[in-house]
Amino acid sequence: MSGLRIGLGVDAHAFADGVPLVLGGIRFAHPRGLAGHSDGDVITHALIDAVLGAAGLGDIGTLFPSDESTPAGIDSLVMLRDACARVRAAAYDIVNADCILIGQEPRLAARRQELERTLTDVVGAPVSVRATTTDGLGFTGRGEGLAAQAVALLQLRLS
Repeated sequence: MSGLRIGLGVDAHAFADGVPLVLGGIRFAHPRGLAGHSDGDVITHALIDAVLGAAGLGDIGTLFPSDESTPAGIDSLVMLRDACARVRAAAYDIVNADCILIGQEPRLAARRQELERTLTDVVGAPVSVRATTTDGLGFTGRGEGLAAQAVALLQLRLS
């Protein structure tokens, strides 16, 4: 057995007025943000589920439920730091992760390196970030919200 584990995370949130748009821990100039109990950061939420899933440690909703036990508006990078610490405590090292934003806007190309640096610093391993549109199809194509997927590779730490 190689000790490699892979996890997949998926998240989606509707656009909402009156809240900032946060993606990968970074604020974007956009007329609408994403609705959610936290900051609604779909990229970071998908990444959290990917690292937790790979380690067999549950999911974001189990660790950070959308109730009074989790502070409203919590910064998703705080949740990601906690999730990564739990993964390391379970004797796994994060090898790398890959995230993809699904939506018509905003465009990520100009801020891709900033996104990757921010997430890599928190995770402690290389994180790549990409984006794709759905060519007008579905809720993301109609501009109703954004979705993200992430995959993470972990290596069991052998003592």
